[in-house]
Amino acid sequence: MSVTLLAPLCALLYLAATALQLLHLSQRHEQIDRGVFVLSLFALLLHALIVWKIVFLSEGVALGFFKIVALLFLVINLACITSLSRRPLQNLLIALYPLSALAVLISTFAPDTAPLLSHLSNGMILHISSSILAYAVLTLAAIQSAVLALQDRQLKHRHTRGIIQVLPPLQKMESMLFELLWIGVTLLTIAIVSGVIFIDDIFAQSLVHKTVLTIVAWLLFSGLLWGHYQLGWRSRTAVRLTLAGFLVLMLAFFGSKLVLELILQRA
Repeated sequence: MSVTLLAPLCALLYLAATALQLLHLSQRHEQIDRGVFVLSLFALLLHALIVWKIVFLSEGVALGFFKIVALLFLVINLACITSLSRRPLQNLLIALYPLSALAVLISTFAPDTAPLLSHLSNGMILHISSSILAYAVLTLAAIQSAVLALQDRQLKHRHTRGIIQVLPPLQKMESMLFELLWIGVTLLTIAIVSGVIFIDDIFAQSLVHKTVLTIVAWLLFSGLLWGHYQLGWRSRTAVRLTLAGFLVLMLAFFGSKLVLELILQRA
């Protein structure tokens, strides 16, 4: 089947899963519904097939601005779904799936913005893979922190209805956030170290902004983890630093690609 037909079908499956998850959220179901899970599996299968067709080509790997977004959301969704056996992250799907539907459609129909990468070394594969995994996990951490902020605000104002009734206790939500941060920072560390080792000039003019901003994001996340375990930072401080680190990281990655590929039209 053509990718131009697969993409709208995949988007519809994502939106159907979102609607069903919202329905079960309104009914105060704390576990992911079987219907949502089945729709998710079909959507992820189509999403993976689309990524394979538009990113992993016979001539090389297409990691332009629009293509990388589809790959990133596939990894994010897979990380979220596979984590459901250990942590109740299903409410994050309400934000992830509509964005995934949009990412699939845009990446399929938008033009290529960068030349294909061919003959990638093992070191570069490690750098690219760890970078994508780090962005995926830290995106989940950012969404988790936003939900945590909402929960904390509602509880402080003694609002105990709505989404608060189906969320895990605040302490568990906080614990889940720091678990995601630990994993994300570890992956980001691997990405930075492998970049220093395997990229010829990581501070070249076309890379310097991305490199500096990524290091700043790493410092924010690492500082938060240190402050949590050494100084007892929690809730509001954790949310603010997580979101700040995430914004800097997204600016480093998508901001630099946006400027280079879409504005300056350089790879």
